[in-house]
Amino acid sequence: MSDDKQEKLIDLLILQAVSGLDQAEKGELYALDPNSADEFSSIETTVAAINIAGAPIDEPLPSHLFSKITAEAQDFVGASEAESPWPPSKIRQQEAEPAGVSWFGWLGWAAAAAACVALALNIWFTRTKPIDVAEVKTPPPVIKPVTPTEQREELIRSATGMVKANWAAGNVKEISQITGDVVWSDEKQTGYMRFKGLPKNDGTKETYQLWIFDKTQKKETPIDGGTFDVTADGEVIIPINAKLKAQGAEMFAITIEKPGGVVVSDRKKIAALAKVGSTS
Repeated sequence: MSDDKQEKLIDLLILQAVSGLDQAEKGELYALDPNSADEFSSIETTVAAINIAGAPIDEPLPSHLFSKITAEAQDFVGASEAESPWPPSKIRQQEAEPAGVSWFGWLGWAAAAAACVALALNIWFTRTKPIDVAEVKTPPPVIKPVTPTEQREELIRSATGMVKANWAAGNVKEISQITGDVVWSDEKQTGYMRFKGLPKNDGTKETYQLWIFDKTQKKETPIDGGTFDVTADGEVIIPINAKLKAQGAEMFAITIEKPGGVVVSDRKKIAALAKVGSTS
């Protein structure tokens, strides 16, 4: 706010505290500062202080104070009384009051001066309120998704009684170079298949399906280990999704089935086999 507007604002606030404002003045005050309640409170307090003091503020100065102020003023401006008489002799003689004037009269001046100082300080502090610094929120940590490779390594590291078997070719002539392994934990009922050489498949036409042969199920109805598609060349790692609890896995088989898988496989297309040969 410019100095002129600031001065106008204070004038309106004082006028409001002393005699009130008409509609036009209220509009002008609002235009200058819609949030002028704090300043108005300060000025209202000041006016109240002056009223409470209730002393006449036109009380003449005591003569000894008049002489002292006059002497110091001359010293300050560096002019002699003859060159620039101060104060004018008439005023000096007529307005100087004899010592012993009532100090109650000066209490009015003191109260008014103190109130004005308080007003200035109050307005200054109100206008210079510290600016709230917007809270800087720390962004939540970015959680990196755990890859199937990391999940497999964690399972191998943490599980006990781990079953592990290496993949070999099945009865599909086109899939003869398959390598990799399968790991399974009876304790955690989870495991991972790792392949190299398993061809990519068209998921709209066919899918791969895992079967788990264990000690609890008949060989004719092994446990469905879930379906999956291969969409990339190179090494792929697929989590096992067993539909039943498996205990004592002895063999794993990958068949090629229709999209969505089957309940019982005819095992015409066995892409890979893994017989349990080692445990860790």
